[in-house]
Amino acid sequence: MSDTPPAPFVFPPTYNFPPFFTPQPNTTTRHAQLEKWSSLIQSWCRHHRQFRLSVIEAVDTPLFHNATLRKRLDLREARAVLDWMAKSEEDGGGGQRAEWIEPAAGGSQAPKTLAWIWWRRPEEWADVVADWVEGTGQRGAVLTLYELVEGEAAASQDFHGMDADAMLKTLHVLVKRGKAQVFGNEGQEGVKFF
Repeated sequence: MSDTPPAPFVFPPTYNFPPFFTPQPNTTTRHAQLEKWSSLIQSWCRHHRQFRLSVIEAVDTPLFHNATLRKRLDLREARAVLDWMAKSEEDGGGGQRAEWIEPAAGGSQAPKTLAWIWWRRPEEWADVVADWVEGTGQRGAVLTLYELVEGEAAASQDFHGMDADAMLKTLHVLVKRGKAQVFGNEGQEGVKFF
C-alpha cells in the first residue's frame, strides 16, 4: 500500500456554473441538468469509495455546496436528483443509479435520507466479481463475505473495500444467475461460487 494521499476530487466545469444549482424550468434543460448531477454524484462516490450517501449530511459537503459560488442544492432538490437517479431510463429517469435505503422498522431514520449510489449497478458488480472468480480459479471455492471485500486476494479489485450490504446485493444477483450460493447468518455470510 502506498502512503500517497489520494488525489483531490476534480469537479466538472458545470459545477462552477451558478444555474447548475437552480432547478431548470425547461424540460430539456432540466433533463440535461439531472444527467450532469447524476454523473457528478456517481463520480464523487466512486472517487471517495462511498456506496451509501446520507443526503442530510451530503448537502453540507462540497458535493452539493459550492462555497466559492455560495450556491448549493437544498435537501429537497438533492432528494429530487436522487429520485430521478433511482428511476429506470424507461420511466424517464437516470438508469437506476441510486436506490433509496428504506428505514428499518422501528428505527429512527427518516425516509429518503440514505441511498445507495450505484456507479456500477449490482448487475454490473456481479459481472466484475464473476470475472474475478473465473480469472483466479475460485469457482467451487467457498469464501466469506469478509474475504471478498477485505481479503488480500481481492485487494487489487474495484470491489475491495465495498460496503458489505452492497456486496450482498451483488452476490444475490449471482445467486439468481445460478453462479453462487450465499449461506450463513447476518455478519457471518459465506458464498460458494459455481
